[in-house]
Parts: sequence; C-alpha cells; structure tokens
Amino acid sequence: MTFKEKKVIRSKSDLKEYMYRDKIALHYAEGVKRPGFKDDIWKFEILLRKNEYVTNCLKSNIFLPYKLYIKYRFHKMSLKLGFTIPLNSIDSGLSIAHYGLLTIGNCKIGKNCRIQEGVNIGSTSGDSKAATIGDNVFIGTGAKIIGNIKIADNVVIGAGSVVTKSILEEGVTYAGVPARKISNNDSKKFIDSRLVD
Repeated sequence: MTFKEKKVIRSKSDLKEYMYRDKIALHYAEGVKRPGFKDDIWKFEILLRKNEYVTNCLKSNIFLPYKLYIKYRFHKMSLKLGFTIPLNSIDSGLSIAHYGLLTIGNCKIGKNCRIQEGVNIGSTSGDSKAATIGDNVFIGTGAKIIGNIKIADNVVIGAGSVVTKSILEEGVTYAGVPARKISNNDSKKFIDSRLVD
C-alpha cells in the first residue's frame, strides 16, 4: 500500500477549503457560517488553519503584526483546550470531538481524521518522527499511537488502545494493549458522509 503525500495550505483558496471541510467534519450544517459562543473547538480549528496559512503564505514583513496576532490567539486557545498540535501535520476534514488533553507530535495525518479526547500521537525516544496516518481514520478516547509507524486508510483505533506497530490493512478495527485487530469494521460510521470521496 502507498501513503499519499499530505497536502498543506498554500493559498487563500486552500485555506477556505480546509476551513469548510473542517466545519463539515465537526457536523455543522452547510448554512452555519461562523462559530457560536460555545463553539471553542471549531474556533480552535479555524485558528489552526489560519496559523498554517500565515506561516506558509504570508512571507512579507508587512504581515508580521497579523501573523503575531494569529499565533498569539492560537497559542491561547491551545492552552485553554489542552491541545498540542503542530502546524501542517493534519490534512483537511479534521474533527476533534471533545475538549481535553490532545498531544500530537511530528506526524502526518490524512484527510477526515476524527480524534477523541486524551489521545497521544508521539515518537519513541531517539526518533523525531511520529506516525503517518491515512485518510478517514477514527482514533478513540485515550488511544496512544507511538513510534514512526503507519496506519492505513479507514482504520478505527479503539478507546484506550496502545498502537506501537504499523497497521497496513485498510478498513479494520484495532483495540487493546498492545493493539491488535479485533474486527473488519471500518471507520465509515464515524466520518461525515459529505467528506468521503
């Protein structure tokens, strides 16, 4: 199986596409234009994408005050929600389900990933790279994905699982400590059908 190169935001139109797909992944209706008072996760995801945009696209010093403003707001919202997510690590269609500790290291995550609270995606000691995760993956509450491993498309990682070895079979469910295959159920029921190609 091959893993596609993850796209990053390179233009204003990319930014709009990412923000639209993230909104759909969070199960908001097409007609909802902006986050409400209590939509902090959606606000965080918008700031994540704007931070990626200003970092990747706005190179002139004239934009420095705006860049610093976006980076400051993103940092404050990250602290408020308990999220640590590096820029340019997750493709469009991101759905963070709940507030709570979420730590993501130097990884690559594909489109339409749904991540529950308490998840940790990190590297092993001595290795700077974390996992490469495919499209349409659901990661359950408290799951740990450790090491420079690969997770195929349409995989479900069960709550509380510890994944330390690659999952190369698409459309399966892994769970347990250490994680092992428990079924051939894919992630379809967790991913908004409007996003799946």
